[in-house]
Amino acid sequence: MSSVFSSTSESMTAIVARKLGPPSVLELQELPRPEPGFGQVLVRLHATGVNFAEIERRRGTYLPPALPWCPGSEGAGKVVAIGRSESPGWFSS
Repeated sequence: MSSVFSSTSESMTAIVARKLGPPSVLELQELPRPEPGFGQVLVRLHATGVNFAEIERRRGTYLPPALPWCPGSEGAGKVVAIGRSESPGWFSS
């Protein structure tokens, strides 16, 4: 998930592909802030990357994703919320 949000915000900004194709299919959108489910954490991304496989996925030539899709499987950030099953040690204050 590529996203940027404040830990108190109810929305996030994300790059979304609603169809496959060239870079022009990518759109910057405001989306509802996700809530972490069982066994998940929510991360406020400070940096994200899009690798070559994701470029090929966007084009539809390698493992086409279910749409809509947010590229950016590589990222670094801070854990801001945890799901029920996670250890409190994952949470950064």
